[in-house]
Amino acid sequence: MRSIAIGKTFAASALALAVSFGAHAVTDQDLLNDHQSIDSVVTYGMGYQGQRYSPMKTLNTKNVKYLQPAWAFSFGGEKQRGQESQPLIKDGVMYVTGSYSRMWAVDARTGQELWQYDARLPDGIMPCCDVINRGAAIYGDKVYFGTLDAKLVALNKDTGKVVWIKKVADYQEGYAITAAPIVVNGKLITGVSGGEFGIVGKVEAYDANTGDLVWTRPTVEGHMGYVYKDGKKIENGISGGEAGKTWPGDMWKTGGAATWLGGTYDPETDTLFFGTGNPAPWNSHLRPGDNLYSASRVAIDPNDGSIKWHFQTTPNDGWDYDGVNELISFDLKEKGKTIKAAATADRNGFFYVLNREDGSFIRGFPFVDTISWATGLDPKTGRPILKEGGRPGNPADLDGEKGETVVAFPAFLGGKNWMPMAYSPDTELFYVPSNEWSMDIWNEPVSYKKGAAYLGAGFTIKPANDDFIGVLRAMDPKTGKEVWRQNNPAPLWGGVMTTAGGLVFTGTPEGFLKAFDAKTGKELWKFNTGSGVVGTPVTWEMDGEQFVSVASGWGGAVPLWGGEVARVVKDFNQGGMVWTFKLPKDRVAAK
Repeated sequence: MRSIAIGKTFAASALALAVSFGAHAVTDQDLLNDHQSIDSVVTYGMGYQGQRYSPMKTLNTKNVKYLQPAWAFSFGGEKQRGQESQPLIKDGVMYVTGSYSRMWAVDARTGQELWQYDARLPDGIMPCCDVINRGAAIYGDKVYFGTLDAKLVALNKDTGKVVWIKKVADYQEGYAITAAPIVVNGKLITGVSGGEFGIVGKVEAYDANTGDLVWTRPTVEGHMGYVYKDGKKIENGISGGEAGKTWPGDMWKTGGAATWLGGTYDPETDTLFFGTGNPAPWNSHLRPGDNLYSASRVAIDPNDGSIKWHFQTTPNDGWDYDGVNELISFDLKEKGKTIKAAATADRNGFFYVLNREDGSFIRGFPFVDTISWATGLDPKTGRPILKEGGRPGNPADLDGEKGETVVAFPAFLGGKNWMPMAYSPDTELFYVPSNEWSMDIWNEPVSYKKGAAYLGAGFTIKPANDDFIGVLRAMDPKTGKEVWRQNNPAPLWGGVMTTAGGLVFTGTPEGFLKAFDAKTGKELWKFNTGSGVVGTPVTWEMDGEQFVSVASGWGGAVPLWGGEVARVVKDFNQGGMVWTFKLPKDRVAAK
């Protein structure tokens, strides 16, 4: 594996180029204004709130057909696998991560590599769902990302030189980091992966300059959070709830609830929003109770890590539906009022609209065609109304080896998985990458062993239809109605972006980056990148032209866990590229 010395090889030329571009430190104000910026992308989500909306109108429904490739950059080597990254752009430089915990700085004008950093990964890493990385954070003169052995790395953004490396958790226990961290008020904030190994999820904040731990917030009820000062733990810790209250016995000690997708931030309420994963083990009969704070959206004070409120989407989750999907802040305008709202499309198949100030339930509705485990949501609380016979059976009721199998819609990979949706304040619609599939699922006996898979379940995933699995949907958060949809033969596994030019962009495993009309869903443009697109597109302006970039490289959880879905995707080629497109200046006014 290429070592961190690679970054030094390009240091001199990279620094010279950065100076020529007029590189500047990324400030708190830059991060706060990212959702309005057109010449940079400095947050994961194209803005703290994660709307993935660009105010740019240069590229629009009339001229998108003239969008053309500008350059392509290869990640190289044999380490292809899934490329789920979202690029960042600052001062004419692109920062993009790749599989196996790698990062590059690339000249955004030409695609020329400026520097490369490869993490020195140990042999024993245990990522459950491919060796992916979803992106970086940038602040000051540094760029940051997490690694598959559960470390945070800070690099000088202009040279690629290591500034500091911090261990967040023990990879030998099953921990990893795959999500992009977030910087808020000088704090670098990260979650962790590892829910299939009986770990304890947590959110932690580090000083972005020094790497010192500022606070830690476990996301399983009963575990205490702490603030640190001068390297010392403050003993009056932050309560994590009563141990064992919603967990039987000592199961809270290995409760899962991994925060593996990262978080969003709402400056208006000064609140971090993190989703938490499935409780451990999958066999829900072993852990009766709600199992807080698993399968929840958790509102966290970024100053000390205390929990402001939580909303649990799947209490006593028995299907691995998680609750980790992004919570996007937006202004909900209805009945003459503007509500500070937030929305999420859950793996369990329901779309939720919450009040982001207190977490109260506003409404919820299905966003997939079929849900078998619940008949609906309680209109006051949002708790699911469970369907009789919808939960996989208890092994203790039969021979003790295998419980009764049930057919569940959606499959555990979810109505929507990690791939981020987008929101347009112009159309007031959410654009949701979703999938229609089912699973046969059954429970099995299991006991915890450090570093070993902690499931207690078996499953087989099946397509719900003969001709499509993926569905890109436009959903109205006021009515719960599907405004339009675009079906796709293979599962959708990449993120979505929308623009003031009336466009929606997303990729497909078949290799296409596509653009749709945000109002009607009509497909307006597509380009085949040569490998499946499971990354998230971004757009920015440079030298008076609008650019669009996306990572291409098939992989992720679907080919690893997809069951009968594998026949749909078995011939897709792996890859590792960043494609960048632009609208030429002479096509801006094209009709």
